[in-house]
Amino acid sequence: MSQADLVLHEEVVPLKSRIWISAGDASCSFLQTIIGGGALTYYYTRVLGLESGWASLVWLIFGIWNSVNDPLLGYIADRTHSKLGRRRPYIRYGAPLFALSFIFLFLDIPAFAGQQAWLFAQMLVGLFFYDTLYTAIATALYLMPYEMAVSNKARSSVFIWKIIFSVFSMALPPLVLLAIQPGPGQDATFYRWAMFGLALVLNTIIYFSTYFYEEKHYQQAEQQPGLWSSIVESFKNLPFVIFLISSFTIMYASNGLQQGILYYFDEFKIPQAPVFGGLGLGIVGGIILWVYLRPRIGLKKCLMAWLAVFAAGCYLMLLLGYSTAGAAFSFVLVGLGFAGGLFLIPLMNGDVIDFDEIRTGLRREGMYAGINSFVTKPAISLAQAVFLNIIAWNGYDQALAKGLQSAGARTGNLLGWMLVPALLFSISFISLFWYSLGGESWEKIKKELAAAHAAKEKSYLESLGYKAE
Repeated sequence: MSQADLVLHEEVVPLKSRIWISAGDASCSFLQTIIGGGALTYYYTRVLGLESGWASLVWLIFGIWNSVNDPLLGYIADRTHSKLGRRRPYIRYGAPLFALSFIFLFLDIPAFAGQQAWLFAQMLVGLFFYDTLYTAIATALYLMPYEMAVSNKARSSVFIWKIIFSVFSMALPPLVLLAIQPGPGQDATFYRWAMFGLALVLNTIIYFSTYFYEEKHYQQAEQQPGLWSSIVESFKNLPFVIFLISSFTIMYASNGLQQGILYYFDEFKIPQAPVFGGLGLGIVGGIILWVYLRPRIGLKKCLMAWLAVFAAGCYLMLLLGYSTAGAAFSFVLVGLGFAGGLFLIPLMNGDVIDFDEIRTGLRREGMYAGINSFVTKPAISLAQAVFLNIIAWNGYDQALAKGLQSAGARTGNLLGWMLVPALLFSISFISLFWYSLGGESWEKIKKELAAAHAAKEKSYLESLGYKAE
């Protein structure tokens, strides 16, 4: 196919599809921000009285299951054959069960009150079912842009909307939680009913979103290799291995930073408005900045700039987090980092999947998503466990009312919150020096891949008896 043909057949994702897939993705992310961002841990330790050691054990055991279910579900999804495609069935039919699993985590079971073993069991079993459904739905939503388009321009049109919606799924949960979250000894009835309502409303959005976007069915016809062969082949893809480092980092940071902020405002006499204002300014500015820079300096340079900015925000918060001005400025950089992660990481993931297709001749988004989760989802558990242990080592008492922790415990709060993410961002920055997918040669390969996709779709339609234009 000539260069002119590629321009004539440029991919366009309909506006309604971009909006609805972003709304569904943001709804799923909103619930995950509550669970993975520390609210669940806070609820069980500070409100229900589960000891930190038990809560850490839940996250560590849960991390093992997290490592198993993601590659398995990704492998199964790649082999799914249905009229809805490979991804949409999991979103549509998983949403009602997803709502129930979320509600179970916040159920008040009188017989469990004060019983460490039973609270431990409720949290662990609830997380088991919640995350299995979350993985199936979130992975499908995450992969849909790659099923719908191959060019970064077309994918970017989806990711921009996802970022806009993600601002709400990322910024609103901490604001809502800080406003309604009960402390030790306080009545949690309203809080629980709020969680139940969120689960029902957001999963309704997830369910109905599936009626407004489609995927390319021709990819269902591709023969996929076995599970072990798929895993081995994926790790032969060096750009993917480098991608995993940054992906692990953003997963750890996004969950750890959201968890730490709940504890931060409990103990530091810092007004919330300047900090969240700085975060919002950074996110909005970041959306504009990274969308502007990506086509001008290339994805690789954008990734390096993003990691440097995010690391700087975390390091500065360690030093300046005791003052309002310092915290607000640090969170401007953190906001720039969050926006970059939302926009740039999916584009990076798309490129490494495209590179795999060039190497193997197969489109294996599900397996790549599964392996990505195999490596990165334990970051959720680690972020929770590491934070809880660091603050415990520094004397944090979970039973104390808000604002009564010692100076050492407050310092431990900042260390547990910001130090590990800062170090991880620094390591990710260094790893990108070995990342090879960039420049004019890579863009040329991407255009050739777009032509190959058009040929595959044409062949599939003709095999069904339709005349492909």
